[in-house]
Amino acid sequence: MKSKHAPAAAGTPDPYFPTSGDHRYRVHRYELTLDYQPGPNRLGGKARLSAVANAALEEFALDLAEFRIGRVLVDGKAAARYTHRGGKLRIRPAKALAAGAAFTVEVHYAGNPRPVRSPWGGLGWEELTEGALVASQPIGAPSWFPCNDRPADKATYQIEVTTPSPFTVLAGGRLLTRTTRASSTTWVYEQSAPTSPYLVTVSIGHYRPVPVAARPAVPQTGYVPDRLVPAFTRDFARQPEMMAYFGEVFGPYPFGEYAVVIADEELDVPVEAQGVATFGTNHLGGGWERERLIAHELAHQWFGNSVTIADWRHIWLNEGFAKYAEWLWSEHAGGPVAASHALAAHRLLAGLPQDLVLADPGRKLMFDDRLYQRGGLAVHALRLALGEQPFFAMLRGWAELNRHGVVGTADLVAHAARYTATPLGPLFEAWLERPELPQL
Repeated sequence: MKSKHAPAAAGTPDPYFPTSGDHRYRVHRYELTLDYQPGPNRLGGKARLSAVANAALEEFALDLAEFRIGRVLVDGKAAARYTHRGGKLRIRPAKALAAGAAFTVEVHYAGNPRPVRSPWGGLGWEELTEGALVASQPIGAPSWFPCNDRPADKATYQIEVTTPSPFTVLAGGRLLTRTTRASSTTWVYEQSAPTSPYLVTVSIGHYRPVPVAARPAVPQTGYVPDRLVPAFTRDFARQPEMMAYFGEVFGPYPFGEYAVVIADEELDVPVEAQGVATFGTNHLGGGWERERLIAHELAHQWFGNSVTIADWRHIWLNEGFAKYAEWLWSEHAGGPVAASHALAAHRLLAGLPQDLVLADPGRKLMFDDRLYQRGGLAVHALRLALGEQPFFAMLRGWAELNRHGVVGTADLVAHAARYTATPLGPLFEAWLERPELPQL
């Protein structure tokens, strides 16, 4: 019998964003070649996608915002026909694709990138006073490149960006080359780990690279405006210790490097991407509220980025574990223990409306602060039910067994059951499937 909290099947649309993505094929590699002029905010791009058809395809669709299309090629040949409207680039190849067939699609496009409209404001490419950044969760990736915008459709990426030489370009992954010609510089990054489209990022600005630690096990670099380097160095001094601790409790860091960008503007919230976290100037200044954000964004590299949700109903798996990582770090670092944070969160939620179902909150409530708090509480309740040693074994096993994979709530329920002889059904039903707040 299929759980009602199982992920959407590979052949079905995302329940919260049914018009995003095309489930009839999957992409395994993107190669993006971009030229960006910050002054006029002009982006010229060529995207080459290597994909496999899940079914026989006479046509297929990419998600792409309002750019001018130059040409579209499928397997190196001009597409028989394409249309581009409403954020969808629909392509009909000259020859239909057979089920299981590998194919490539190449799109040449240009225009002025701007955020995709959403219930949470603009998402994706954001022009800054000096440069740009990308913050795409959940549906902002089409603001700057054509993609199959489904969290479960993870691929590797090569990103090449050419921009005027005074600017620094950061993208997720390893910097392969940096080449300066005349007044422009081309940066080429390779992200070899499977990555969801919403977790692909680029930051362009006047940044100084700042090593976070002398010889860390995981290379950690800050990209920081000159005037903010002292504040960054002070505020992020404990990040290497955080990285080491999370490596112990969650398993080895899942990527090759970790970068932190301090954008030279205030941002509503920090934003995670694959191997990168972006903070605003307002997130500097020290104190627990800022330190917990550093822990939260770092934890997302395990929970959300490496272990990725199959569809957006399961977002609590990202945010609940990242919230609990804040509490674990506090406990480890000599602050209040996780139980104290859990009690405070429980008191907070007890005074708020109880109309959120954690395992399926609905699109309207998927970023509600109650989801974060209740998600952390659900993880803490699981810790209390399992006991210390089984809980931490379960936690590490969850991150390691699903490394670079795709999961749903039903997968966690099945995974946790392996660590106890006590039935966990009543606990999960109370915390995940009912809106009423259980006793802690």
